[in-house]
Amino acid sequence: MRFQVSQHKMRDKKAAMEMSVGTIVTIVLLMTVLILGLVLVRTIFSGAVDNIDSIDESIKGEIQKLFAEDTSKKIIIYPSSRIVKIKKGSGNSGFAISIRNVDDEQDSFGYSIKAEEADCNLRLSEADDFIALGRERSGIEIAAGSIMEDPIFVRFDIPDTAPPCGIRYSIEVDKHGNLYGSSIDVDLFIESE
Repeated sequence: MRFQVSQHKMRDKKAAMEMSVGTIVTIVLLMTVLILGLVLVRTIFSGAVDNIDSIDESIKGEIQKLFAEDTSKKIIIYPSSRIVKIKKGSGNSGFAISIRNVDDEQDSFGYSIKAEEADCNLRLSEADDFIALGRERSGIEIAAGSIMEDPIFVRFDIPDTAPPCGIRYSIEVDKHGNLYGSSIDVDLFIESE
């Protein structure tokens, strides 16, 4: 009888141990699936954020889609809201710009960006200095009826000392020095950390 009780206790301990190991394995597997799911969701939506960090294939696709929606558009800004929000002290974020040649022959284009107004106590020349890369470009060759092969990324570098502020930048595109279409505005909102 004592042997049976002892055997019964051993089986209970073994079953409890197997259940504990099974529970731990299940928890580990569920956590792994959860983490992979979060990574997948983040990857899917990383191309659709308002402040872009780089121009990837999904952004190129969005720009082509925006051009396809309106065949008369000469310039596209992405994000299409034309609103960029960047925290003070950060950089390497901004927006993409692409130009379409609506004419029937290849031509050379250029663009320039400058601050037009600010809703804080900031000189426009200081606001212009926030544009780290892509302030202006010339000699962009575009085939007849085509869009730029690769959009240009305009990057901002916002110092820690910048006040929270809204700045409107104007983008003018030119063809051989003549205005090509009307200017387009992009609003930059500098947010506190």
